[in-house]
Amino acid sequence: MALGGSTRFAEPMARLIEELRKLPGIGTKTAQRLAFHVLRSPSEDAENLADAIREIRKHLRLCSICNNITDIDPCSYCTSPTRNHRVVCVVEEPTNIATIEKTRSYNGVYHVLHGTLSPIGGVGPEQLRIANLLTRLVEVNEVILATSPTTEGEATAVHISHELHKVAPTVKVTRIATGVPAGSDIEYADEVTMTRAMEGRREF
Repeated sequence: MALGGSTRFAEPMARLIEELRKLPGIGTKTAQRLAFHVLRSPSEDAENLADAIREIRKHLRLCSICNNITDIDPCSYCTSPTRNHRVVCVVEEPTNIATIEKTRSYNGVYHVLHGTLSPIGGVGPEQLRIANLLTRLVEVNEVILATSPTTEGEATAVHISHELHKVAPTVKVTRIATGVPAGSDIEYADEVTMTRAMEGRREF
């Protein structure tokens, strides 16, 4: 038996709770509720969940060009003949792409950093996927920095801007407008706000 707070759980349940607690935003109480939900669910549902987790690990990877999560490499954005490959929008996470795509006003391609600079969190430039952005600039006219207007997002945008100007001084670097509230994450921006932020971007 294993401890779960002040309650003792059978070892398989304790292990599942502990694994669920590793997910972002999941505390001990939520992990316990989810674990008991899995236990009470039909065996087929539990097997389907386990299969889905195995499949995502087996078949998904990062695009070798833009770092988006994909089941084909390069991803569908990077290989699309209808998108403008001369404009690259830099975002923090793959989930941010969906927010921008909902606006239906952007037809360029993307570059995913997988995080932001955070000295406190031990995340420096070398932990972000910036290096392969710099190698994409040969045929790029504009790079849009669409990191969130948080302290970390702004610091990341400034750093990338400096790197871009050093490597490719003729490439236009722009920053999304403050239609996205300061201190917020663009993942939660609505379509109208995100559209205005993209349309009102400024040279950076």
